[in-house]
Amino acid sequence: MPGSKSGAIPGRGTLFLVVGPSGAGKDTLIDAARASRPDMFFPVQVVTRSAEDGGKIIEAISPEAFASRECAGDFALSWHAHGLAYGVPVAAAEALAAGRDVLVKVPRSVVDRARERFPPCRVLVVTATHALLETRLAARGGEIAAEIAGRLVRADYARPQGPDVTVIDNGGDFR
Repeated sequence: MPGSKSGAIPGRGTLFLVVGPSGAGKDTLIDAARASRPDMFFPVQVVTRSAEDGGKIIEAISPEAFASRECAGDFALSWHAHGLAYGVPVAAAEALAAGRDVLVKVPRSVVDRARERFPPCRVLVVTATHALLETRLAARGGEIAAEIAGRLVRADYARPQGPDVTVIDNGGDFR
């Protein structure tokens, strides 16, 4: 991983935040990192959606169970987006404190909060051209053209900035 110990705190792991638009290939890159970095901790995200939805590695729970766990402090980070709730289990914070690097996918809106709570962080911004994003999103199926168009508009939202940011152009074919 790029610059894993930049701004390191002795004995603490680095939190790698993977961000980028839908279709950029974040999950594919995370899967590759999981295969090549057995020393790194990859927390299973808790999400209020069907376990069969999207084929991603998640723990699917009800909105009520999520709210209960959030109130109980079971999440190191949590957020709400697109009508769903997402949580990164507190095990991620425990792994960081134990000196393990942690990699997790988050939306751009969570980056500053994660930076404040869990330094040091590295932000990996995964990008691809609009044409490629559109092709990948269409190939997934399940979304109508208007939904894909909305995702492409959001792809232009501001990227995180700072010395801890690495941009990864994932414009190749990763099938």
